[in-house]
Amino acid sequence: MSRVEMLVGQIQVARQYTASLLDGTDSADWFRSPAGGVTHIAWQVGHIAVAQYYLTMQRIRGKRPADAELISDEFMQLFGKGSTPEANPEKYASPNEIRRVFDSVYQQAIHEVRETSDSVLDEPTDPPHPMFSTKFGALAFCPQHEMLHAGQIGLLRRLLGCEPLR
Repeated sequence: MSRVEMLVGQIQVARQYTASLLDGTDSADWFRSPAGGVTHIAWQVGHIAVAQYYLTMQRIRGKRPADAELISDEFMQLFGKGSTPEANPEKYASPNEIRRVFDSVYQQAIHEVRETSDSVLDEPTDPPHPMFSTKFGALAFCPQHEMLHAGQIGLLRRLLGCEPLR
């Protein structure tokens, strides 16, 4: 198995788990925060999409004009690093639109990672990141980051009264 195939497999496993959590969650719960909570499912999902774009596309091949059709600058500002989840759902797109971007970024990420040459993986990332220094590292961090946020989605689901997945 090549490194690229291994990375694609890890990204797919993380997404399968996150999708199973989302598929078992009513969209009416996406903007609910448990008492004392500081986040909601919608923000977690949007944040995963933004991070996946940065880790699998922008850090690997740079930003392209066509990327704006995949994920808008406004979406990236609402859900990117340093953004703060807000309780007001009117600030955000609908759960269906957030999920559409989440799914579209994933499909493009899988396509682009599959097309990545093994020789590119050892190149440094630009800009630098404290968790990795190479493009391989960026791609390997992608499913780790998603699983961290999937854990938060799982906890939010439980705090909102959802049954655990079986």
